[in-house]
Amino acid sequence: MNILFSFLPKPEQQANLIQRFPHEKFYFQKPFDEETLRNADIFVTYGEDLNVSHIELADRLKWIMVASAGLEKMPLKEIASRNILVTNVRGIHKIPMAESIVAHILSIKKSLPIIAQNQRDSLWSKRVSSSEIFDSTALILGPGAIGGEVGRILQAFGVHTIGCNRSGEPADFMNEMVSFSDLKKALPKADIVISILPSTVETRNLLTSEHFHCMKRTAIFMNFGRGDVVKEEVLLQALQNNCIAYTVLDVFENEPLKEDHPFWKMENVVVSPHVSSHSSQYVVRALDIFSDNLMKWLNGDTSLKNVIDLERGY
Repeated sequence: MNILFSFLPKPEQQANLIQRFPHEKFYFQKPFDEETLRNADIFVTYGEDLNVSHIELADRLKWIMVASAGLEKMPLKEIASRNILVTNVRGIHKIPMAESIVAHILSIKKSLPIIAQNQRDSLWSKRVSSSEIFDSTALILGPGAIGGEVGRILQAFGVHTIGCNRSGEPADFMNEMVSFSDLKKALPKADIVISILPSTVETRNLLTSEHFHCMKRTAIFMNFGRGDVVKEEVLLQALQNNCIAYTVLDVFENEPLKEDHPFWKMENVVVSPHVSSHSSQYVVRALDIFSDNLMKWLNGDTSLKNVIDLERGY
């Protein structure tokens, strides 16, 4: 079995894989060699380096393991036509991303950006408008593994959590649930609106100017899912019209964010360059999922973890 990685785990992680699966051939290449891909049975990737020609070339390929949650940059239609299995690492982001989201909320509520700026200006000032998250309401768009972990932590702070998904069916650590169709009714209740939605046909441009007009003028809007849930000009206009008070963005409609984009200079915008999931444990957890799935694969067990529905894209 030929297994090609298009990213480079640490040497000791590579050695552990080779030791655990001594009868398989591992290739670790960045960038990967197309001839190696041609003979690969399994391809392990972050999902951003595969195109249609690669799928046509890799005629032995049976399984693609994506070491991220997002699949929107992959040629899913062509992969599906070949009946290639696709799995990802859904679930491993929940701890680092939840910690990042809560850190940003606390930073804003406790005026840490202002305090940091005052320190840089050598300014001793107690004129900061700190507030609490206790007894507030958070609306979480996409209450899956990450959203559930955010909900769990926020509930410990005394925050009421509302989850929102396509169906409105119950989700872990949500005090109540609404569907996408009822989103506008829930937005006026929320002090914090957090999107952790993937990029799908149903979620692209889900949030419109009408949704932002439904929000509290004191609300914080946070996007940690995919940037195309809202058009950037819609969000920019909402900020300029004071529809909301603050926004924290880890993802953007177009990445990287252009140097002349207004978001960089706006005091009520935090630009986080798609780093909320970064963690020293990221690759460790990804390889744990892959190793467990590979063991099943080699034993003929088809019940792999995180199998992707290629029509839905998640």
